[in-house]
Amino acid sequence: MILAYALQNSLQATSILIVGRLSPEALATAAFSYMFATATAWLIALGGTTALDTLASSSFTGSQDRHDLGILLQRGIFVFTILYAVIAVLWSGSEPLFRILGQEEFICVQSAKFLQILIPGGLGYVWFETMKKYLQAQGIYEPGTYVLFITAPLNILLNWLLVHKLGIGLYGAPIATGISYWASFLLLVAYAAFVRGYECWGGLDPRLAISHLWPFTRLALLGVVHVGTEWWAFEIVALAAGRLGMIPLAAQSVIMTMDQIINTIPFGLGVAASSRIGNLLGAQRPRDAARAAHCAAVLSVLNGTLILAVLMSTRNVFGKMFNDDERVVDLVAKVLPLVALFQIADGLNGSCGGALRGMGKQWVGAVVNLISYYGGALPMGIYLAFHGWGLGGLWLGNCVALYIVGVLEWAIVGLTKWDKEAVKAIERLQAGGVGLQGNLVDSPL
Repeated sequence: MILAYALQNSLQATSILIVGRLSPEALATAAFSYMFATATAWLIALGGTTALDTLASSSFTGSQDRHDLGILLQRGIFVFTILYAVIAVLWSGSEPLFRILGQEEFICVQSAKFLQILIPGGLGYVWFETMKKYLQAQGIYEPGTYVLFITAPLNILLNWLLVHKLGIGLYGAPIATGISYWASFLLLVAYAAFVRGYECWGGLDPRLAISHLWPFTRLALLGVVHVGTEWWAFEIVALAAGRLGMIPLAAQSVIMTMDQIINTIPFGLGVAASSRIGNLLGAQRPRDAARAAHCAAVLSVLNGTLILAVLMSTRNVFGKMFNDDERVVDLVAKVLPLVALFQIADGLNGSCGGALRGMGKQWVGAVVNLISYYGGALPMGIYLAFHGWGLGGLWLGNCVALYIVGVLEWAIVGLTKWDKEAVKAIERLQAGGVGLQGNLVDSPL
């Protein structure tokens, strides 16, 4: 799962790297555009689909009819497409929004056009993530990685061809990346249809798919808020960095691009945990679910410690991978220790957040994030940024918030009554019209 999400994020990261060679302005525009996409549409793909982490995984082990999983897949595609359409409208009119947010004129104009070109490809991203959840619920984790091993090199080639070779420049990047997203989705569908995963597909059934929409949509929206409250906080940091000037904005672009890549480790671990815990709760194995949740938390601390060491040892040269401007490189080196420091807490946030999603408690994670980020850390970071600390002040605020979130979520997981959560897993399925307690489906548990 970690490798799959790392490859998935590499599609954007390589696009930014290739575009960044054009100019600092192009680097800032591409990075800002993808960050805005992450804080809006990608929340549907990575936050909204947590409804499938909760429901689909429990359905696979807790429902008498294996085809219920196929119904949940269709319901997800229907709900997520509607939610994405709302975001597409926002992207279409984003230029005045960026002006209201105080971004520089070139960002307002170029990022708005960048996002408009990305709209068709973004739907491929959402559907690809939905298909991944359908397979993950069955314990099939490999194909997402296999597919991305094909489309990640394809994405590099397409970006190079369109941005540099064919001379399209900045706007070649969203075209290339959009094609890569759709290729990823179609290859995953082909895998599910012809290799493995078709057993839970009972055919198209629009009537059932669009019934009982509210329980599913509620979980999807709570998932968006759970993931979004953290990502929006980082977006606010990016917007504040834009007000600090061109060099801080470029340095922030480098750091955020790097952090999005690294975040695939705790996020992938959290997705694996949520799917595993959902399977175990659906199978009425609460003690095993508790063990899986704490195992994920311990692994995240170990991973975070390792990442911290790597970042600290490479901080003086890290910025050179993205940009040759020495001012940008030096500022990245100055701020990177703060980014390294919060990796342990970020790991706990990812793993324990995944455990909460597996229990259908997206709302708990959302409340913890709201209190931690918006109740103190963000105001503190913004105050420090504009009172002598600069970009480092913004990241200090996020560092404080992540440690609060990580500790609180692990405490909540530790205090969970897992027997009750196993009962609630079946009740959630029944409320969605797909779950009947029976646990008759063979699963790779």
